Amino acid sequence: MASVRTLPVKPDIQQQILVCGELRFTAYTMGEGPLVLLIHGFPDSPDSFRFQLSALAAEGYRAVAVTLRGYEPSSQPKDKSYHVANLARDVIAWVDALDETQAHLVAHDWGASIAYAAVAMAPTRFKSLTAIAVPHPAEFALQAKQDKQQLKRSAYIFLFQLRGVAEWWLARKDWAYIEKLWRTWSPAWQWESTHMQKVKKLFSAAGVKQAALTYYRQALDTKSALGRESAELYQRPILVPCLGITGENDGCIGHELFLRAMPAARFPGGVDICKVANAGHFPHLEATSLVNQRLLTFLRTCEKNFP
Repeated sequence: MASVRTLPVKPDIQQQILVCGELRFTAYTMGEGPLVLLIHGFPDSPDSFRFQLSALAAEGYRAVAVTLRGYEPSSQPKDKSYHVANLARDVIAWVDALDETQAHLVAHDWGASIAYAAVAMAPTRFKSLTAIAVPHPAEFALQAKQDKQQLKRSAYIFLFQLRGVAEWWLARKDWAYIEKLWRTWSPAWQWESTHMQKVKKLFSAAGVKQAALTYYRQALDTKSALGRESAELYQRPILVPCLGITGENDGCIGHELFLRAMPAARFPGGVDICKVANAGHFPHLEATSLVNQRLLTFLRTCEKNFP
């Protein structure tokens, strides 16, 4: 049974606790209207969508940015399951907890990987999908195997398989590796120091770095029932309209590979691509006005065609 407990924060912003079974997810919401769920990635926090929250609220949407499973002690499951299938179930549970039947999804990085699976699992619960920086996961896996440059970019994933070593490396020297990843992924962008501090504070909470790294470890699981279910979800078609947003200078997933990994055949609901010039892996933060404009245009079209 999912429910919501609302806590006052400041005018126009509410902090909500989404109660989904035994897990508690902190969410930040602004505005009223059609629901837009915003799902952050790694290594990041819901604060990544602060500019989208205000823009969406101003245009008549109920914008809700949710903290991922495991990124706070209250949402760390006892069985330590961070398989994509369960992460997708979280998204559906969030919609229920917010007393809605459908939502638009706007998701970045790992959030995008989860959003593809959620739409595949329950397409009637979602009106659209906006995937930022991460293309279709099954296509990405196929394309990356043949792309030496992308294999080099994805080397951190193999580092994260080293239990104990990866946890130590991620946290050492005041989370210097997080800053290194951000610099590599968005080489021309200087993030706000306050945002980085929020990310470091989030990762410093009990169990968070272990949970975040487990995402990458369980993503490679092909033996368990949950691992097989997760992989199967990525083979299903995306039946809702999709907008893919890629930064031209993305150092995590090259924009050329992004384009190749978004074939129309995977998207019977339709797919459009927005390439953002002079932006890296965080285009929603690096080119906020452009991304917000493109996002709002897409959502309006979806609302008009699929009310």
